[in-house]
Amino acid sequence: MMERKEACLAAILQAARDMCLAAQTAPKACGRDSVECGVLTGEEIAALAEEMERIERETPGCRPIFYRDAALVRLCQAVVLIGSRNQSRGVVPCGFCGNGDCAGMHKTPGQHCAFDDIDLGIAIGSAAAVAADRRVDNRVLYTAGIAAMNLKLLGEKAGTIIAIPLTASERNIFFVRG
Repeated sequence: MMERKEACLAAILQAARDMCLAAQTAPKACGRDSVECGVLTGEEIAALAEEMERIERETPGCRPIFYRDAALVRLCQAVVLIGSRNQSRGVVPCGFCGNGDCAGMHKTPGQHCAFDDIDLGIAIGSAAAVAADRRVDNRVLYTAGIAAMNLKLLGEKAGTIIAIPLTASERNIFFVRG
């Protein structure tokens, strides 16, 4: 017989896989996929939390939420990472990036296609909906995403990453304080 803890872990890991599927199959601008996904467990989660703490400790003026979010991430059994690659779509006319067209965007250091952000948001919403449907406690965290970007956990090409940590407990750790 599978114990409750073991059953919950199996369900969380299956939900994480299903979340990656939902992110990959979410609608994409011009039908061009710029989304990357991955699932962290065990020591990978610990490394992510350590990087979150380092960011707050070593970044002057940093919002004081990285330590709080790192503590929450450490309590999770999985963390889903969803990111986007910088991939212009060649839409004419466009200018959503603020540079008039894709050629202007590519000439501007640090710029990326606005459709990447739109696609990422849709993918995150689809993935978070899967977690909610499975009754897995989750929270969308930019703080863990920044740490994942620093660690290049989705590779060199992922320009933006958002993290969704997952757990199952008697009280939702992401929304119940005290």
